[in-house]
Amino acid sequence: MTIYADKQQLRQKLRQMRKALNPVSRMTATKRVNRLLYPFIRRHKRIGAYWAMGSELSLLPLIVTAQHRGATVYLPYIENNKRQLWFSPCPYLASQRMTKRFLRQQNLYAHKRRIPQFSGDKIRAHKLNTLLIPLLGIDSQGHRLGQGGGYYDATLTTHHQVKPKLVGVGFSCQQVKNIATEQHDINIPIFVSENGYQYFVNTDL
Repeated sequence: MTIYADKQQLRQKLRQMRKALNPVSRMTATKRVNRLLYPFIRRHKRIGAYWAMGSELSLLPLIVTAQHRGATVYLPYIENNKRQLWFSPCPYLASQRMTKRFLRQQNLYAHKRRIPQFSGDKIRAHKLNTLLIPLLGIDSQGHRLGQGGGYYDATLTTHHQVKPKLVGVGFSCQQVKNIATEQHDINIPIFVSENGYQYFVNTDL
């Protein structure tokens, strides 16, 4: 079996496992993970997050809290026919409840399968202090399995001396023993799930 075929099978399996989480377990895990991420919030710092799609773990509580604490939250911005991501400022979200109204006003519910693209002064990943990364799977060595688009791999393999602190985010069911890797795949030094922090290299909060 090729690496590509192996990854495709694993992606399908992990998507099914993530979707199979019951609502109570999902809600409990989501709240705990967001609380565990709060130490990464620093006033006046730039945090890269993501807008959860499908069954991904939501970072909405983290985004709202970070903005209240004086951090600037950035979300991925995808240019047409480009793999390297930009990051644009997330609009100020006063509360999770008000966010639903904001989504309706921006007509974002009409495109649930598409990542919202917000305007504003865009920056590249190396300008972020911390980058919270979604994933489908992560193995015992910190190898990340993404959706297959290659956006984060292309973004983070660019040559910059300064890199953001990378933090993988997901549910514990997304951890696997081994993921077949390719040369362009990135490693994640920290993974945060409802089971706590898992470090794959020596790093500090």
